[in-house]
Amino acid sequence: MPKTSKANTSNLRAGVLSLALLVVILLGWQIAVSGVSRTETMDPEYAALMGQSATTGKSAMPGPLDVGATIWRHLKDPFYDRGPNDKGIGIQLAYSIGRVALGYGLAVLVAIPIGFLIGMSPLMSKALDPYIQILKPVSPLAWMPLALYTIKDSSLSAIFVIFVCSVWPMLINTVFGVASTRKEWLNVARTLEVGPVRRAFTVILPAAAPTILTGMRISIGIAWLVIVAAEMLVGGTGIGYFVWNEWNNLSITNVITSILVIGLVGMVLDQLLARAQRLVTFPE
Repeated sequence: MPKTSKANTSNLRAGVLSLALLVVILLGWQIAVSGVSRTETMDPEYAALMGQSATTGKSAMPGPLDVGATIWRHLKDPFYDRGPNDKGIGIQLAYSIGRVALGYGLAVLVAIPIGFLIGMSPLMSKALDPYIQILKPVSPLAWMPLALYTIKDSSLSAIFVIFVCSVWPMLINTVFGVASTRKEWLNVARTLEVGPVRRAFTVILPAAAPTILTGMRISIGIAWLVIVAAEMLVGGTGIGYFVWNEWNNLSITNVITSILVIGLVGMVLDQLLARAQRLVTFPE
C-alpha cells in the first residue's frame, strides 16, 4: 500500500476515534449534571436566595447543551459593548491577542539576535549564562508588581509580562540551534571567505531555523497561558478578566465557555507556528 494511502487511513481512524471519545465525554458530562438528588428542608428565605439548584438538588454545573447554547449566543454578537464590565467575548479576545502579539513580537526582536550572539560567541555565552540562569526560573507574574509600580499602566504591564515569559524559550532554543550548526558547513563558509554577518544569514540561520521556530512555538503557548493570569490580576479588559468577572457573577456556563475559547485560540496559535516550523524543516 502506498505511503499516502496509509497516512490517509491512519488519519481517518484517528479522526473516528477522536470523535467517539468526544461523544463519550459529552454523554458522561450530561448524565453527571442531569441527576436530581434529595435535599433537606431549609429556611424559605435561604431557599429563595440559593435558587433552584439548592432547593431541588439539581447540579449547579451546566451541561453541554447549556454551554452550547451560551456559545451560540456569544457567536451571534461577539463584539457588543454595554459598559466597562459587559463586553462581548470577541472584544475581550481582541484585547488579549493584541497584548500577546505586542509582548511576543518584542521578545522575538530581543531573543533571536541575542541568541545568535551567544550561540556564535563562546565568550558571550560564558559571560551571559549566569544572568540567564538566575532570571529564567523567575515566574513571569512575579514581575507584575514591579511593572505596575514602574510603568503605572495595567495594559502595558501585561505586555511586559508577556515579553518576559516569551524571551527565555526563544533565547535558549536560538542559542542551541546556532551552536549546533554543523562545523563542516561553517568550515566551508570560512574557506570561501564568507564574512560573519553573511555567514549568519546564509549558513547558520537556515540550519538553526527549525530549532528557533520550536522555541517560538513554546513561547507562544506560554504567553497565551500567562496573559489569562495577568489579566485576572490587572482587570479591565481581556479574556482573563472576562473569566474572572463571570466567576464573580457566578456564571459557570460563561466560565466554561471561556475555557473552551481559550483552548481553541491557543491551538490555532500553536498550529500556525507548527506550520511555519514545517516550512523551514528539510530532510538531510
